[in-house]
Amino acid sequence: MDWILMIKALILGVVEGLTEFLPVSSTGHLIVAGSLLNFTDAQSKTFDVVIQFGAILAICWEFRAKIASVVTGLPARSDARRFTVNVIIATIPAVVLGLLFEKHIKSVLFSPVPVSVALIVGGIVILWAEARQRERGAAARVTSVDDLSLADAFKVGLAQCFALIPGTSRSGATIIGGMLFGLERRVATEFSFFLAIPIIFGATIYEMAKYWRALTADDIGLFAIGLVAAFVSAFVCVRWLLRYVASHDFTAFAWYRIGFGLLILIVGYSGGLSWAD
Repeated sequence: MDWILMIKALILGVVEGLTEFLPVSSTGHLIVAGSLLNFTDAQSKTFDVVIQFGAILAICWEFRAKIASVVTGLPARSDARRFTVNVIIATIPAVVLGLLFEKHIKSVLFSPVPVSVALIVGGIVILWAEARQRERGAAARVTSVDDLSLADAFKVGLAQCFALIPGTSRSGATIIGGMLFGLERRVATEFSFFLAIPIIFGATIYEMAKYWRALTADDIGLFAIGLVAAFVSAFVCVRWLLRYVASHDFTAFAWYRIGFGLLILIVGYSGGLSWAD
């Protein structure tokens, strides 16, 4: 295997793991990193999905006790069944819209202007949501992921649909949406993590079903490096984020998004970024 490709896979895996669960858009960061590393061919699109699976494995490991409790409790415990139904309900809107409009979204929105606008607008929304939280100053209505109602889950699922727009950030849409709907910051963050499991796991299976015949032995090794790098970096990032939200808001991420969006817009239209189909 080409050692230069191995380094590229390692770097991209780390980028994916560090940005997947932060409200900063992993898609935007992978576009920039892939372009800078000249890794923008058709293979790279499948690679991006596979390394997302590594990030999801980190979530599964971090919350293994909760997941095991829910799975084993399904036959007898109402809270386990309610949690499972909530995750399913919150997942359905994005899955339906994604299947219906995937090609149209990629053809129309996957370019510098839409991605930059999504990053900047998302940053402004976060600033507004945080200002609203400070002004209201009221205690959150939902203080545990087990306390979400079906309506709460569905509303967070609708918020997740905005993540179909490249540059929006799935975690950003679900976390901020959850907070606006009355979820405590940590609860919104945790529920966002759990929602990522079916969405990204499903996307990985979907992509691999389409392209697995084209994979070579070198591809498998390359993907494995990226997957492991994404797992380790995502695990570190998730633990850090859970500690961070206990005493901080997301204002810093909002300003970062705005700056990053402007950077993509400027560099993208100066010819410094490659926007592959």
